[in-house]
Amino acid sequence: MQLVVKIILSLAVILLAVAVGRKIPSMGGLIAVMPLTGLIVMLWLYSETSGDTTAMQQYARGALFGIIPTMLFFAVAFIGFRKEWGLPLVLFISFAAWIVAALFHQWWLK
Repeated sequence: MQLVVKIILSLAVILLAVAVGRKIPSMGGLIAVMPLTGLIVMLWLYSETSGDTTAMQQYARGALFGIIPTMLFFAVAFIGFRKEWGLPLVLFISFAAWIVAALFHQWWLK
């Protein structure tokens, strides 16, 4: 049952971002990247690790520095859309940039 609640809450956040994004795209983007998702994960991780402060600290550190690959993803996407590239190309290049940055992120945090 707990898994179903997690799925429903996660889906609700995504659907809210899409619904708002149809009317106000910049607000949909803000909702998509707001700390709400991080908060949900933090609450679930806290409950599943019985409040293990080491796990929580590592999660917070990973999320904090994980912002950099995510910013790179959106920066590349923004540039691609400004250059009027198609969605498949924008997604491919953006995810490629994110993967490289994410691999560096994981290497650097070890």
